[in-house]
Amino acid sequence: MDRSEELKANACARVDAQRRTLIELSDRIHANPELKFEEYNATAWLANFLESAGFAVERPAYELPTAFAARIGDGPPHIAVLCEYDALPGIGHACGHNIIAAAGAGAGAALAKIVHDTGGSIVVLGTPAEEGGGGKITMARAGAFEGTDVAMMVHPAGADVAQMKVLAVNEIEVEYCGRASHASAFPHRGINALDGLVTAYNAIAQLRQHIRQDERVHGIITHGGQAPNVVPERAVGLFMVRAATERRLKRLMQRVEGCFRAGALASGAEMSIRNVAETYSDMWTNWALADAYAENMRRLGRELLDPASVAAALAGSTDMGNVSKVVPSIHPMIAVAPPTVPLHSVEFAAWTASEAAHRAVTDGAKALAMTAVDILCRPDLLAAVKAEFAAHRATGEGHE
Repeated sequence: MDRSEELKANACARVDAQRRTLIELSDRIHANPELKFEEYNATAWLANFLESAGFAVERPAYELPTAFAARIGDGPPHIAVLCEYDALPGIGHACGHNIIAAAGAGAGAALAKIVHDTGGSIVVLGTPAEEGGGGKITMARAGAFEGTDVAMMVHPAGADVAQMKVLAVNEIEVEYCGRASHASAFPHRGINALDGLVTAYNAIAQLRQHIRQDERVHGIITHGGQAPNVVPERAVGLFMVRAATERRLKRLMQRVEGCFRAGALASGAEMSIRNVAETYSDMWTNWALADAYAENMRRLGRELLDPASVAAALAGSTDMGNVSKVVPSIHPMIAVAPPTVPLHSVEFAAWTASEAAHRAVTDGAKALAMTAVDILCRPDLLAAVKAEFAAHRATGEGHE
């Protein structure tokens, strides 16, 4: 058995030894869902676990109260394993961030003693507010990934695949301001802000027929008036606009803004638009790193889907895309539910505390740890990872 094989076996054995603790950690986070930037319990539980594994933990970290950075080892290569742990309003851990957190922490703990033998360093980053808050973007600006050679995490889904289809996204709020009036006695004196928003909403519905398959526009009306006999003087909508690349997102945004302007023109209401969240980028999957992860996952008995076979419709957005433009990164998906169960649903939330979820915690931790061992022991792999990332940057691939 060569050195890397022995270290991988040791890492997997360490995960197995902590299986019960990792599952309890995942289930505790699942049972106590916390929204973006409010994940104080999850942060404490994860940080305490990593401290007990020998990590030096900085908390808070990188300008965010619910972020942390747990470090062990010294010198290159520098490997970052990322944890997410925020939940969704109303439906809890319907994106399975409890699994991401426990798998990431488990991988870190499995590597804690290995880096003393191999050299190199591990940082487990607690990254809050993936669900719309852009925690990783704030952390990147504050220097969280400076000097990092690779970054990785694993996300629950309905299938095993080495790549998630990631769309760039803007989240925007549009507001229409009109003039209130009695809707029966003096309707002619009113300017109906809700009519402006509804006109724009319908225009966007028509636009959807003529956009690319990998583009999305979806939204809700968050305020539409207070009484039916008063002409609404204010109406507000919240929309998300997605596209395959940042450049395409900018072009689609221009078309969506045209729909908003049409609503203002038709109703006579004044219209304003503002971004309510960071712009999430598309993702540069580093295939040298992803292939290593896929091979390690196969060793655990999981058969990964060919990314080309995954429908373009099965796409989402994540601030891990922004990280992938800073450091070579992967964001693979691990199966915890049947492929027919959609993420961000009550049904998927139930699956993220199931036996399948428990297996995903341990398999995810093992696969991430084994992939880290590959980076620690194979200079040729790290060179290939860096060369691919440099090529991405040089060509601007992903921005067409």
